[in-house]
Amino acid sequence: MKQKDQPTAVLLMAYGSPNSLEEVEAYYTDVRGGRPPSPELLTALQARYARVGGRTPLLEITKAQADALETKLGADYRVYIGMKHWHPYIAETIPQILRAGCQRLIALTLAPHYSRMSVEGYFNRVRDAIQKKDTFLNVTFIPSWGEEPLYIESIAERMSAVLPQFTRPTWDDTLVVFTAHSLPERILMWDDPYPQQLRATAELVAARLGLAQWRQAYQSAGRTYEKWLGPDLLEELSYAQQARISQVLVAPIGFVSDHLEILYDIDIEACARAQELGIELQRTASANATSRFIDALAAIVQRTTE
Repeated sequence: MKQKDQPTAVLLMAYGSPNSLEEVEAYYTDVRGGRPPSPELLTALQARYARVGGRTPLLEITKAQADALETKLGADYRVYIGMKHWHPYIAETIPQILRAGCQRLIALTLAPHYSRMSVEGYFNRVRDAIQKKDTFLNVTFIPSWGEEPLYIESIAERMSAVLPQFTRPTWDDTLVVFTAHSLPERILMWDDPYPQQLRATAELVAARLGLAQWRQAYQSAGRTYEKWLGPDLLEELSYAQQARISQVLVAPIGFVSDHLEILYDIDIEACARAQELGIELQRTASANATSRFIDALAAIVQRTTE
């Protein structure tokens, strides 16, 4: 039995999001590794945030996820949050964990699929923050959890909940497009597991629901000169039109919270494109702090501490 004065800390890590249009420039600079964006790039990102109300609810959602998870796990755990690119930064949270007397930390990124370019960056920030404090903390990193059964169940439940909103509410009449954040194509040269892990999640959900037709796509590629993983979601909508498919359900399995990639890239940009093409488009609601998703996170944490 763990001593109650030395609980296991759980650090939920998310990407981060600015809290106002005025913070977008500093946030974008952080995302770019300290390189300020060009005026054109900054204006474009500010415009996207303006379209969703000037900010996203990512911070509030992550706090709600942490609170719900701590309640679910019980008194032997303390759940903290840390952001990769905005406040509260991971480096700001690690000292809090140490001051609380925690000797063990479970580091869990709120991204189900591992890539050296994405998830490993969170882990490196944890390592750096501990090293700077020149102390010991027993850390367990959870690299991926996209095949967690309760997460698969959570996706399937939310997909089933939105199906009745279509004109013809059957899977036979609906193309499901599973999406995740695109990454630069050069990750394939590293034998990066990201694409395979995404495929595994999609296959498990498709099998659970007995989907008649489904495809996998990427979204939200960065605005750089290098090639990013595809096909893009907007390309898949064009495919649906060419295939005479009039109903598309977007299931963003690589995202677990409402933020810009959901609220703008799907709800505004993809929906506008679907309307142009005469396609009826719906998307699966985000996991956020729903009970089934919190059950999934708890199962992951508890399995790690068994």
